[in-house]
Amino acid sequence: MDRNIRTVDDVLKLLDGLFAPGADRWTAGGAAWWDGFYADRSKPVPFFVAKPDESLVGYLDKNLITPGRALDLGCGPGRNALHLAAAGFQVDAVDLSPTAIAWAQDRAREAGAEIRFRCGDAFALTDRDWGGPYDLVHDSGCFHHLPPHRRISYLALLDRVLAPGGHLSLTCFAAGAMGSELPDEAFYRQSALHGGLAYTPESLRWVFSDLTEVELRRMRDEPPESGLFGEPFLWTALFRRDE
Repeated sequence: MDRNIRTVDDVLKLLDGLFAPGADRWTAGGAAWWDGFYADRSKPVPFFVAKPDESLVGYLDKNLITPGRALDLGCGPGRNALHLAAAGFQVDAVDLSPTAIAWAQDRAREAGAEIRFRCGDAFALTDRDWGGPYDLVHDSGCFHHLPPHRRISYLALLDRVLAPGGHLSLTCFAAGAMGSELPDEAFYRQSALHGGLAYTPESLRWVFSDLTEVELRRMRDEPPESGLFGEPFLWTALFRRDE
């Protein structure tokens, strides 16, 4: 007879285990899925291109964020980490996938950029693994791959690493455009995330209600010839942690 539930972490791990292995894209066990996804660098995936998010560039251009320490959460091949480094940030970047990290490191070497990469589960890394507190946490596509209970872990991570006055820059699936719109409890009944969760502006404001909203809008559609990444099926949001 097992009676293993004593802490919040025990509950979170229990809920992780309710999902089929193939649905896991948020723990270290999901690294193999992402390795397969990133294995072919020539695959026509929109965010494989070495272009930063148009929203991130806009925040810098409008002086909504200024250079400091930055964390690129779920950095993939490093396109946003590279832009932040070029803009004068000291950048740490983390991803589950060794294949994605290797690609990002190749890009950083080619650009002569100094970025500290970490491979692993951001929720399992200890305080010694981080170089924060961070003035900016940028998340382009990580949050919407988390099951509902891992929002608790996400907010706890922000509370640990985001400096007072710092910003969270987020892009995620927009309801009505991409991602599953099932209610939270349905994901546990079906043991699947259906490719990711869609959010409404109201749900994002509620999840991040401890932060101050600076901007929340649909991401602009950028043409192929643009030097920026933009897809209208995503929300882009900037939140600030009060000092």
